Parts: sequence; C-alpha cells; structure tokens
Amino acid sequence: MGNKNKTISFRVNEDAFETLREIAEERDISLSAVFRDYVDTLVAHDGQVQVVPEHELDGASADEEKSFPPKVRVPKSFIREHERLELEADHLREQLEEHKRYVNYLREQLEDEEEEVIQLEDLDSEADEPSFRLG
Repeated sequence: MGNKNKTISFRVNEDAFETLREIAEERDISLSAVFRDYVDTLVAHDGQVQVVPEHELDGASADEEKSFPPKVRVPKSFIREHERLELEADHLREQLEEHKRYVNYLREQLEDEEEEVIQLEDLDSEADEPSFRLG
C-alpha cells in the first residue's frame, strides 16, 4: 500500500475562522497548512498537544516568541553531505543530457547514411574477372 492523504473537514464559527486566517497570514502560509502543521504536531506528540493563548504560556521568554516558528540547528556535516549530493545529482543530469545528445547524434548519422547495397547479380555480370567454381 502507499501513503495516501486523507481529507478531514469540520465546521468552525466565523470568529474562529477569522482568527485562523489571521494566523495563516502572519505565518505567510495557507489556511490548509495551518491545519496540516497542527495535525502533524498532534501525531508527532501522540495526541499530547494543548493549544493555549500566547499570554498564558508559562516561562516563555522573549527570544522564544521572536523565533516562531522554531528553528533547528543542523550539523555542518549534514549540510556538506546535502550539498555534495546536489552537486553529484547536477553532474549526473549533465551526463544524462550529454548521453541523450550523443544517442540523437548517432540516430541522425544512421538516418543520413545511405545504405550501400550491392546486388549479387551485379557482381556476376562483370566479364573481365575470371570466374571460379567452388566444389
């Protein structure tokens, strides 16, 4: 089986809808993405997610509020490996294009080349040459 996306629909009142739309605009994402993010968070934390207003957060520092959405530090080795793989992929794409051009060139050569067909009757009709008999 494959990983198939499913659709969930529900109703909210107009005020909640406007609030959700404002959240989406603040984050510069679609309204659907807000719900997908929430569902992904809910699934990742095994349903242990509680939505609370920002002013009710305990111990939230000013740095945490400014850095929303949260940022993740990635090791340099991961970044280097990713860049190396991107370069390798670009190189392989170039090689593939070069190979395709060469195959097209060979096809054109085949099409342009006139076939030289020598008929056996033409060879037999020349009287200058001595004839041989196999046997």
